[in-house]
Amino acid sequence: MAQSKAASSASSDAPTPEVVSALGLVPSGKFVLTAQHEDRRAGMLVHWVQQVCAQPPMISVAVAKGKPIMPLISESRKFALCQLGEDDRLMHRKFAQDSDLSDDPFLGFDLHPSKLGNVPIMAGSLAYFECELSCHMDVEGDHDLFVGQVHAARSGDGTPRVCYTSGAAQPEPSDSTAAAGE
Repeated sequence: MAQSKAASSASSDAPTPEVVSALGLVPSGKFVLTAQHEDRRAGMLVHWVQQVCAQPPMISVAVAKGKPIMPLISESRKFALCQLGEDDRLMHRKFAQDSDLSDDPFLGFDLHPSKLGNVPIMAGSLAYFECELSCHMDVEGDHDLFVGQVHAARSGDGTPRVCYTSGAAQPEPSDSTAAAGE
């Protein structure tokens, strides 16, 4: 019981500058999270994506509470993560803002066929993961965690877009060109 109180108390406190600084050094990719349920489709830019299992392959994504895409994932039980390349400005701009569920944010974009059916997959993405929802967790913070089993994936050539929440300088890639980050 004492451990629960300590965890509860710690989660309600604002993080120290040291914690914020250290977390800001954790690199993350930039992805467009997509989902569709019936005639509603949505996409949004996400940063906190992580592989969680190899067998079966699973990936997690953190989504800010209250985002319009959340009920689409929960109801359809499917989603895709489309990784942005470092030079992909169009998808970054388009999906950086929340879209109204009455509008189709994918108009004008080529979509890759979905193995699971009715999952928007951006054909121009550097890589994609098509997932069946395995778990949705309220982690008692400002984000929820969705874990999906990967049923289809593809990767292409290019350098992924990487960011640091603190804006810290990025490491030099092997070809000596700086990686794009925000």
